[in-house]
Amino acid sequence: MTSTLQTLESTIAARREADPSASYVASLFAKGLPKIAQKLGEEAVETVIAALQGDPKGVVGEAADLLFHLLVLLNQTGVPLSDVLAELERREGLSGLAEKAARKA
Repeated sequence: MTSTLQTLESTIAARREADPSASYVASLFAKGLPKIAQKLGEEAVETVIAALQGDPKGVVGEAADLLFHLLVLLNQTGVPLSDVLAELERREGLSGLAEKAARKA
């Protein structure tokens, strides 16, 4: 799974400088962070709607769109996927409540 996301991260980076008229990824980058953030939000909402409708296939498709747009946003903000994965690894084995409380300290 991680290798799939890492491959996608590389593909997004490679397409960043492509012709925006020929690449969806390049067109997102050309529109800037506000548009990228908007698309991420739209995909999050669509994922929630599919879940609430009890549509597992819809959840799969929307979750894939959500992950894709998250990777675009990470690239735009200069945050490598490896940093996010390292944070998840750091949290592994912690109680969610304990981890959340530690963030406030």
